Amino acid sequence: MIRTFILPLFALSLGVVGLGGCSGGQDTATGKSESAQRQIDSFRNSEERDGVKIFDDDRETIWDLFLNVDDPDRKVEVNKYIWTAAQEVLDFLPVETVDPFSGVIVYGYGRPPGGGPAYRATVFVQDPALDARSLNVALATQAGPVNPDTTRAIEDAILTRARQLRIADGKR
Repeated sequence: MIRTFILPLFALSLGVVGLGGCSGGQDTATGKSESAQRQIDSFRNSEERDGVKIFDDDRETIWDLFLNVDDPDRKVEVNKYIWTAAQEVLDFLPVETVDPFSGVIVYGYGRPPGGGPAYRATVFVQDPALDARSLNVALATQAGPVNPDTTRAIEDAILTRARQLRIADGKR
């Protein structure tokens, strides 16, 4: 009886001692290892240097993501002329998904007027400026990605139409 009790107790004690050795290098106050803290500090230093914010100082744990602390008045802005021009230029493609809040339009497969292979496209309008940097187009056929010149031609057509829409709207 005593042997059956002592053996599991010994195994449990050995396991606790063995796992206790796995926690080396942790700061007991923050619960982070030294290498993890060094990596976080280097990211914070680089975000100060580059002006890019990676970490939100208001959020300390993963559970803080579920708190509603974001600014409800923050708007995601897209250029309305590029948005409309993309829909007009790619009107031969069926629209699958539209998200005006993130500036993404996903089109399904469709054939251009005049024939040719079926294309599908994803358009990403990422800035309110009427500028080539604001537009990102990804084209694909059923065989894979298309020639970069074709993608560039579609982007140029969208930007040209967007400029026409802006001029027609009376803005220069």
